[in-house]
Amino acid sequence: MEAGVKMHLKEWLVAQVDSGQYEGLSWEDEGKTMFRIPWKHAAKKDYKQTEDAALFKAWAVYKGKYMEGRDKADPTMWKTRLRCALNKSTDFQEVPERNQLDITEPYKVYRIVHDTGTTKPAESPKMKDQMIIQVKNSPRSQGFPNKELHYQNDSFQACKGEEKTFTDDLMREHMYCEITGKNPQNQSANPLTFLSPSFTVSDFRMQVALLYQGQKVMRVTTKSPDGCFILQGCVPLGNERIYGRCTAQQLSFPSPNSISLPSNMAEAMNRLLCHLERGVLLWVAPDGVFIKRFCQGRVYWSGPMAQHTDQPNKLEREKTFKLLDVPTFFNELQSCLQGKGPIPSYRIELCFGEEYPDPNIPKTKKLIMTQVVPLFAVELLQKFNLVETEERRSTLTINTDRERM
Repeated sequence: MEAGVKMHLKEWLVAQVDSGQYEGLSWEDEGKTMFRIPWKHAAKKDYKQTEDAALFKAWAVYKGKYMEGRDKADPTMWKTRLRCALNKSTDFQEVPERNQLDITEPYKVYRIVHDTGTTKPAESPKMKDQMIIQVKNSPRSQGFPNKELHYQNDSFQACKGEEKTFTDDLMREHMYCEITGKNPQNQSANPLTFLSPSFTVSDFRMQVALLYQGQKVMRVTTKSPDGCFILQGCVPLGNERIYGRCTAQQLSFPSPNSISLPSNMAEAMNRLLCHLERGVLLWVAPDGVFIKRFCQGRVYWSGPMAQHTDQPNKLEREKTFKLLDVPTFFNELQSCLQGKGPIPSYRIELCFGEEYPDPNIPKTKKLIMTQVVPLFAVELLQKFNLVETEERRSTLTINTDRERM
């Protein structure tokens, strides 16, 4: 291959297996049709970043997503990027029955799919990696139609039943859960069946609304797989040391003059906006919704994973926070459908410059707030008629717009 020419994932990964430089990365069979890839979780006590994240880091470096001395090390994101690339690629197919994830040195096995006219199946006929849970005659299940929920244990994935997808470039990196609305044949009265085959359909969109003293000044549905910046002004060009290489959508705070405000409030808002130049970065990843604060101005939040519901939750600067955990959301949804719990929480609120939640001051009195709704959660709940009327209308509008694209 010519110098300077980038290899595709298949060529790159085969070269890494052949190199023997990564512990645990090896061929599974003599014919070199399958290989093992080390898969140790970062939460394990014996996890060593230099060894256990070496391959994931190498892929991030190769793709220009990480540079020593410039970017902050993020082993979880490195692993996510390679996993998503493998899941999306038609050159590889996971072999779940060969995976060993509960041993001291866990690994996954992937098969190389050669270009012989055989394509990677969208659904495994035997579905050996499915988890099937039958929910029968529960209070929540009465009257609900049969649905098949498809999710992956370590990267929950979601999209519409018609399997409508965005263009390939929008599907890169972040993968979510797929929902199909098919009714299984020979079904019993009203069971709900939860399945978990490996699907790789993405829905990383968020509905983001900006509010000034309770008045909505902007509502946007994000489309970039890198999420969105919410900030004052624009992301400074050439400032990759702060923001990294990404194509995150930019949402700039509108001028306070765009709505009718008392002069003292407009002045206070302008003073606050001066401290929000670097803003925050929001994104959806396979295992949840995340945020990172860059601005000088303080930012507070509420949401599914917030520590407090009646006192402020502060976002520390330059630190990544998980706002919603997808596996937890899915478990809570299961409990809800079994009549054992409430509808899972998925709405996220940000408050800029003022403490929040604040039981003494209603949120409609806060200067600047942002409401965030991950759409994979809305569409999933909509399948079971669990979405409130306002968000149902919003989702229908979003889906109509998507069909026109």
